[in-house]
Amino acid sequence: MNELIRLSASEAVARLKAGDVTPLDLIDAAAGQIAAADGAVNALPTLCLDRARDHAKRLKHPDDPPPGYLWGLPVAIKDLTEVAGVRTTFGSTIFADHVPERSDAMVERIEGRGGVVVAKANTPEFGAGAQTFNEVSGVTRNPWNTAMTPGGSSGGSAVALATGQVWLAQGSDMGGSLRIPASFTGVVGLRPSPGRVPHGPSALPFLPNSVEGPMGRTVGDVALFLDTMAGHMAVDPISLPAPATSFAAAAANARPPKRIAFSMDMGISPIHRDVRAAVEPALAHFRAMGTEIVESAVDFSCAEPVFQVIRAAQFAATHGDKLKTHRDQLKPEMVWNIEKGLALTADEIGRAERQRADLFQRFQAQFADIDLFVTPTVNTPPFDADTRYLEELEGVAFDSYISWLIMTFALTLTTCPAISVPCGFTTGGLPVGLQLVGPQRGEAALLAGAAVFEQATGLAGATPIMPREPVA
Repeated sequence: MNELIRLSASEAVARLKAGDVTPLDLIDAAAGQIAAADGAVNALPTLCLDRARDHAKRLKHPDDPPPGYLWGLPVAIKDLTEVAGVRTTFGSTIFADHVPERSDAMVERIEGRGGVVVAKANTPEFGAGAQTFNEVSGVTRNPWNTAMTPGGSSGGSAVALATGQVWLAQGSDMGGSLRIPASFTGVVGLRPSPGRVPHGPSALPFLPNSVEGPMGRTVGDVALFLDTMAGHMAVDPISLPAPATSFAAAAANARPPKRIAFSMDMGISPIHRDVRAAVEPALAHFRAMGTEIVESAVDFSCAEPVFQVIRAAQFAATHGDKLKTHRDQLKPEMVWNIEKGLALTADEIGRAERQRADLFQRFQAQFADIDLFVTPTVNTPPFDADTRYLEELEGVAFDSYISWLIMTFALTLTTCPAISVPCGFTTGGLPVGLQLVGPQRGEAALLAGAAVFEQATGLAGATPIMPREPVA
């Protein structure tokens, strides 16, 4: 593995800024690692290396660069997000040959702040489900054991990071799509507050459910990339201004949280014994910092029915036309979700929104007494990559293809920022993530807490790795 591949994104940016390496050096290093690793994991099915080299040669760095300026660092963009001149399929055969003329505003922002796009990362069809496979590009595999799934829907982004094919990757999250693959692959994924990362133009720009966000190998790298992405853009009506203090500074100047609320299962999910075994000792790191741990008393019993309604309504609004024109090209889970949304009544949607509002108020109120809310990121370790979705866990059957995602989608409903940070491994050597949640729009405090936890675990250097074949 090229020594440049092992650099953190923050280290690579520092070397680019100092002139010790060039963007072309890093593009070549990324290309070599993609050639060496991606055949086993299928994380980056669409490359745009010539476009990246042309972009790198045209880069003119500002005299006073903003926080998060990347100085020519190669990045990957999830295949749900358009990049001008690069095939963008959304994981669907309907768009198998789609090449957009213009990039999403978020990509324009990343490229305008010194990022260089080298590839598109694999995703399930329209991002539906947390298992990364589709009929265009196939199955993405977990590098810790290539028989296993990396989760999704930002599975390609997570695997590209874990295998050192890029230093930073963008993803998106509605039900856990930044957090679940981060947990399954041993990297870091942040779901920011709605509006923190601008994107668009979008057909549904006022909804807070789906967000764009950063993934990296360390909390510091994620903070750096959030600085790159964050800030108001007119194309996104709910976008927020960038903070006065950078997120990277918040992560670098971290202090241990004084008090956290913890819940192993949030009262709503079975938890695999291997997840319990990895998470319980991880809490000792907080205790060693002097952090007080209390049991969460928030009632999440409404989370699944509320999320199912809100998600279905959004699927109907976003994809209803495709059901009419391309039903035969949609996977069964997509058809089910769209039809569920089309069958909803105004009363059902209104009731779900009222219940969501009540959950938000109750969840946010606890931050008067705590700094962070903490749970396992996912209720299960990675499972077989050829399994479409998890149907049962610890003897409990799930109602739908997204029900097993409940530990992340329940927290989506709160609109609070949430991050997955590696906390340990199963006895079989598969990563397990801890999910930390901050107060409304509290990314700085969240990143600070995540950074001190990461330092305590000593797991920041566990990736990149080369893909590992299953052991018989």
